[in-house]
Amino acid sequence: MSNSFLKSVENRRSIYGISSEPILSDEQLEALIQHAVKHTPSAFNSQTARVVLLLGEQSDRLWEITSDTLKKIVPAENFGSTAQRMKMFAGGYGTILFFEDMQTVETLQEQFEEYKDNFPTWSQQSSGMLQYVIWTALSDEGYGASLQHYNPLIDDAVKAEWNLPSSWKLMSQMPFGKVAAPASDKEFMPVEERMHVFK
Repeated sequence: MSNSFLKSVENRRSIYGISSEPILSDEQLEALIQHAVKHTPSAFNSQTARVVLLLGEQSDRLWEITSDTLKKIVPAENFGSTAQRMKMFAGGYGTILFFEDMQTVETLQEQFEEYKDNFPTWSQQSSGMLQYVIWTALSDEGYGASLQHYNPLIDDAVKAEWNLPSSWKLMSQMPFGKVAAPASDKEFMPVEERMHVFK
């Protein structure tokens, strides 16, 4: 089986050792992410995903906000490892913020009441697909990335810092940069336990 897409799926890993050395130009990065946003599917073609790309000092600012927020809840004697993680994420080239527009979700719930309970789930599924598409596309270009979830702790501060709509719900943060340290070995449980075929 020789399929470049499946090879890309295999190669995408959580990479924490990243550097700020550029690979693509900022314009190429923007085009890559815009392409993913445009073509990743969503339920009822609702297009609820919203993305913010933070580069350079703007990305650094996100991790300052996150660090300041965590200092309020993490005991000082335990904050050393947290500070190291913040420094690691800030050491990359940028960070992608993934949001869902909940106003659009609520409008769909009103329009299609029979599916009301499903739309929040479908919104999350669509966001997950977009995160995966962008993550894999970045990996193909030589970037390392990981997916972080400091939401909802940082939601209000992030919206205030970048003047984002109140209806946007922060789903995840993806720091990325040139790979500085490879991913560790990954263990797999037998796929036969996870997949069944009936003929």
